[in-house]
Amino acid sequence: MASITTAEQRRTDSGLVAGLAAYLLWGFLPLLFNLMRHVGATTLVADRTLWSLLLVGVIMIVGGRTAEVRAILRDWKAVRSMAVAAFVLAGNWLIYVYAVETNQVLEASFGYFINPLVNVAMGVALLGERLNRWQTVAVAIAVVAIGIQAVGLGGVPYIALSLALTFALYGYIRKTAKASSITGLFVETLVLSPVALAYLLITFAIDGNFGVHADPYTLFLLMLTGPATALPLLLFAFAVQRLRLTTIGMLQYLAPSIQFVLAIMLFGEHLNGVRLASFALIWLSLIVYTTDSVVRRRRVEA
Repeated sequence: MASITTAEQRRTDSGLVAGLAAYLLWGFLPLLFNLMRHVGATTLVADRTLWSLLLVGVIMIVGGRTAEVRAILRDWKAVRSMAVAAFVLAGNWLIYVYAVETNQVLEASFGYFINPLVNVAMGVALLGERLNRWQTVAVAIAVVAIGIQAVGLGGVPYIALSLALTFALYGYIRKTAKASSITGLFVETLVLSPVALAYLLITFAIDGNFGVHADPYTLFLLMLTGPATALPLLLFAFAVQRLRLTTIGMLQYLAPSIQFVLAIMLFGEHLNGVRLASFALIWLSLIVYTTDSVVRRRRVEA
């Protein structure tokens, strides 16, 4: 019996390490994008798509999982669903890279903080789910926080809302597709790759050369976007299989927290009192939401 308990503990520990690593990598991703401010958001996303496709393709072949890809490609409904998901994801990538390039990482982190609550709201709007009392309180606090954030910015926080909405929509669409995380990423990048390649070829033709790709250092950084995209996803998939969803739910706040600190301490973004108040409220909202989730989970297990 003790050996079974030890095995389960090791499984949980390995899942926790993988989950922490995934969210740490996602949290520090702005550092990589910040080094490529001169590249441009569209070019960076195009490269990110192609290098991710190459890396994930190699992983699929080595792992003997090409049959999964063929099965999905034979299912027109799945392909259509994942194609929509792919373009929503590309939109999310573009917005995020643009936020880093224009010194708006603080607002981007706010977007990912409110993402779990946008997921809840989307469940109500699209799936007919009902909120309990504490979930309603959490969402109401988040709405107030968004309003205060708008006051602090002097306008609607478009980047934060766009990031939260596109990622929530991407998650909703992906739930309907019968594909694992890594297989899904391969199919999504496969769908996007013709558009990405066409864009790069057009820019090469217009510029008359390879542009930023002619610089070895920049090319190396662009190549890193492949593992920077695939590695956290692989670690996340590994962690999800070994951890409770409540644990994953709490880990997901690590990445935007890191981005929040980077924005202030490294990128020199200004956090005025009004915006700080909005972050304080969103943190309160997340505490209410997470506590309610943990309590309900324990009741179900009991």
